[in-house]
Amino acid sequence: MRRLTTTIIASTTALSLLGLVGCSNNASPAATTPESLAGTSIVVYNAQHKELTQALADEFTKTTGVAVTFRQGSDSELGNQLVQEGAGSPADVFITENSPSMSLVERAGLFADVDAETLAQVPVGYRPSTGKWTGIAARSTVFVYNPSKLPETDVPNSLVDLADPKWKGRWAASPSGADFQAIVSALLEIKGEEETLSWLKAMKENFAPYKGNTTVMKAVNAGEVPAGVIYHYYWFRDQAGTKENSSNTKLHYFKNQDPGAFVSTSGGGVLRSGKNQAAGQAFLKFITGKTGQQILQTGTSYEYPVASDVEPNPALPTLASLAAPTIDPSTLNSSRVTDLMTRVGLI
Repeated sequence: MRRLTTTIIASTTALSLLGLVGCSNNASPAATTPESLAGTSIVVYNAQHKELTQALADEFTKTTGVAVTFRQGSDSELGNQLVQEGAGSPADVFITENSPSMSLVERAGLFADVDAETLAQVPVGYRPSTGKWTGIAARSTVFVYNPSKLPETDVPNSLVDLADPKWKGRWAASPSGADFQAIVSALLEIKGEEETLSWLKAMKENFAPYKGNTTVMKAVNAGEVPAGVIYHYYWFRDQAGTKENSSNTKLHYFKNQDPGAFVSTSGGGVLRSGKNQAAGQAFLKFITGKTGQQILQTGTSYEYPVASDVEPNPALPTLASLAAPTIDPSTLNSSRVTDLMTRVGLI
């Protein structure tokens, strides 16, 4: 079990500034008053970027007086831990980088309904139809390639094309990570199990395995492999810095509702068993509100804001321009994906 990292409780100000009213179906009426939230604390199981969530928590604490304690881990690690802990979990809130682990926890019946005012801040395409959790950020699938090894004219039209034998040894990915598994979950939802299994078998024959998206990008940049499938923000973060791991590369966006244009939703939800559900709901409302989304916009993660009409960092193409496939995030199934990938020997 990972160590807890705790923020310091800041001075309390009026919660009316946030409009933190209302509660989940499981919160008691008394827990919804601003006075009762001040000086309380929540435990957040956090699979998102530490720097981003710490910045969000610091501002939330400064504004509300509610302290935030993080338990850090990966999407799958924390999602499975929540399922194992069940109603005995100490968690009040769960935050992920990708949505399949949110669906895992939802299917176990562990989430409370998200407050209606919070859901209203997030467009329908970036939250599940069930209302059991909500999107807080997003990241786009991209094809990163080295033009000296792969001319732009030879870039594939679709992610599905990478199953062709002509791509043997010419592309890389990190199949053990939740990022790539979320991409496969979108492929599964769009194409079905038979076609996805066939694609994964071809992938096993064709791709070069690396551990981590950054390592994939480094390999492409160094010319070890012509191309790779990653999320966009790894490239943009490196470009904003030294460019040492991306200077020899370009990005290709598949668009056209292709599986390779999948935009993964980072999720946040409040646990039904949480001891401070009202404060948990307040935190979720804050991070999807204007202030929280602006912290995301101006931060160093280069992920997409998805709520409260906050535009992305100017360096990023707009979400609308990506022409991503329309997928209800609650339908993405991490367990089926890992079963399929294990069956073909990718993990």
